[in-house]
Amino acid sequence: MFVLGIDPGLSRCGYGCIERGRPPRAVAAGVIRTDPRIDLPQRLAELQLEIRSLIADVRPDVVAVERVLFQQNVSTAMGVGMACGIVMAEAVVAGCDVAEYSPNEIKQAVAGHGSAGKHEVGQMVQTLLGLSKLLSPADAADAAAVALCHLAHIPGRSTRARISGVSA
Repeated sequence: MFVLGIDPGLSRCGYGCIERGRPPRAVAAGVIRTDPRIDLPQRLAELQLEIRSLIADVRPDVVAVERVLFQQNVSTAMGVGMACGIVMAEAVVAGCDVAEYSPNEIKQAVAGHGSAGKHEVGQMVQTLLGLSKLLSPADAADAAAVALCHLAHIPGRSTRARISGVSA
C-alpha cells in the first residue's frame, strides 16, 4: 500500500509518498511550487496538472491531506483551501481513497503529542522512515507526516471516494 501525504498550499504544496511496511519506506517527497506573481487561475491550473502527474507517477492507494482548521491570514487560508480542493478532486478522479487529518492528529500520530513543533515532527519523520537526514524543505516532511499519520490510523478513517461517470 502506498499513501500519498499532502501538506496543501498554493505557493508550496508538500508531498510525501510512503509505502506501508515494517518499517515504512519513503518512496518520494518534495514540494510543488507555484509563482505568486502569476494570476490565481493559472497557478491553480499549474498545481492541478502537477498533482495529477504526481498521482499518476506514484499511483497511491490513498491520498491523505492535512485539514486546515485555522489560519490567521485569510488570503493564505483561501489558497490552502483551494489547493486542498484540487488535491482531493484529483485523488477522487484517479480512484484513490481520500482521508483528512487535523494538524493535532498528525502530530499525535508521529510525535506522540499534539503540541509537537515543526522541527520535532521533522525529526520523528526522519526516525520513523530511517532517513539519514531531515527531509527538506519542511513542507515535504510535513506531508510525509500526514502519510505516516494515515498509516497509524489504518483501518480507521479512510473512505472510498468514487464518483460515477468521472474518468481520469
